[in-house]
This record gives sequence, structure tokens and C-alpha cells, in this order.
Amino acid sequence: MIRKGMKLYSILFGACPKCHQESMYVEKNPYILTNTLKINDTCSHCNTKYRMEPSFFYGSMYVSYGVGIAFSLIAFAVSYLIFESSLVTAFIAIVVTLVGLMPLIMRWSRNIWINLFMSYDKSLIKK
Repeated sequence: MIRKGMKLYSILFGACPKCHQESMYVEKNPYILTNTLKINDTCSHCNTKYRMEPSFFYGSMYVSYGVGIAFSLIAFAVSYLIFESSLVTAFIAIVVTLVGLMPLIMRWSRNIWINLFMSYDKSLIKK
């Protein structure tokens, strides 16, 4: 079970990497494409600054490449190896997967990137 206090929680749900009390994003739904990457400046709960420096999230492009490759491999394995489709069909499955999951991939890549530099701090939680 994924719960607050775990890095995976912050990565999957876009929660503040320090307190896990609120979303880093202005809009929680990544499929509202005009707001997919709009991020709050700070956490209203613990005042964590999400943009540590200008262009901080450029590094997430490298993470995005790796996440995209992982989803491509999964799409290929499912379509070609499990369903025994042709290579053309497998390629189409990869493209559809990447296009369909692009908003999630972009957010998860940012979440992974920021979680490499910040960790959960349970002392920030009010009792």
C-alpha cells in the first residue's frame, strides 16, 4: 500500500516532497493540458519552495526519456510478446501509449526529479 511518508506517494500523486500535504500542481488533473505543468511556487503547508533555481525542472527531461522508454518496453511486451501482434501493430501500440500517457509521464518525471533532491520530513506534520 502506498501511503504518505513514502517517496512513491509523492511521485505518483504529485504531493509536496517535504510534507505530502498538498499537490505541487495548480490543477490535480494532468489531462487538463493547459495546466499540466503549472506548478505552485511554494507549499502552503510547509513553505517548501518547488523551484529551487531557475530552470530546475530541465533535468526532468532526462527522467522523462527513461520513463518513456519504460512505458514503450511495456507496450511492446504486451502487444508483441503477449498478444503476438506484428511489429507494425506493436509500434502503433507504443505510439498510442506514449501519446496517451504523455501528461502523466511529464508530471511523474518532474515528481521523480524533485524527489531526488528533497525528502519527506515527518516533523512538518502538525499533530
